[in-house]
Amino acid sequence: MLKFTIIVVPATKKNSMQISFKNRTVRQSEKYLQYESDCLKLITGQYKLHISAPVNIKALYFMPTHRRVDLTNLNSALHDVLVKAGVILDDNCNIVVSTDGSRVFYDKSHPRTEIEITEVDQ
Repeated sequence: MLKFTIIVVPATKKNSMQISFKNRTVRQSEKYLQYESDCLKLITGQYKLHISAPVNIKALYFMPTHRRVDLTNLNSALHDVLVKAGVILDDNCNIVVSTDGSRVFYDKSHPRTEIEITEVDQ
């Protein structure tokens, strides 16, 4: 089992995309790119495990506001960060087999993501 906390305000990829009509492209927002960068600074090198076994990733998101947020989008962004940081090899369904226990909470003064990765017997 691996447990760690990312002390960064959780952000999603999908709700913050920017459309460039000039280039006809869609790209990630500055908010998400900053979130990804901040997360990578905190976890890259510390947990470079390249986990390839089936795992459950439980994530507890502590948001700074009561605004509604999509848990699926938060998980998607987190999984992409974990791949980029080298914690997991990939975020496909053969590796991340479940996200049981993931939830969203409110904590105005200490927004963060508490992560617990546990191997799953197949």
